[in-house]
Amino acid sequence: MNDNYNKIRIIGCSGAGKTFLSNYLCDKYGIPQFDLDNMVWNNSDYYGIKNNNETRMLLLNKALEYNKWIIEGIYYKKWVKKTFDDADIILVLHTPVYICIYRVIKRFIKRKFKLEKGRKETFKSLISLIYYIYKYNNNEFPKILLLLKEYGNKVIHIDNKINYQNYFYI
Repeated sequence: MNDNYNKIRIIGCSGAGKTFLSNYLCDKYGIPQFDLDNMVWNNSDYYGIKNNNETRMLLLNKALEYNKWIIEGIYYKKWVKKTFDDADIILVLHTPVYICIYRVIKRFIKRKFKLEKGRKETFKSLISLIYYIYKYNNNEFPKILLLLKEYGNKVIHIDNKINYQNYFYI
């Protein structure tokens, strides 16, 4: 990947590998990273408690003030439009549904056994997330692709493991 990218936006489904890629790029380039989930969700309690819109926008605007950033998340609605506008590159992860589901189940189990930090998810939230993965791929993802057309060449589609490894030299 080009070392001149100072503002990187990563989008993809739950379990697509956004956080893994964000962590990798942060370690490699020393760019601060921000997870949109941490702006939307109140992580001090169980999964499902949202921050209010004012808090969410305050956190997002703080991140956007940095000269360099990696912002990752599933979100694409109006409130995050500036993340796409300001990004030097937009990485779109097209991960197959079965891999996303496998990863969210694996993450859930690791968090339950305290092998990984994260929100305190419930079994009900896991089922909701699996449902959302299907909804995202069938309903949301086509909308995202249409939205991102306006960003032209700064959009990079990562749709398979070989493409991913070749692009990021992982």
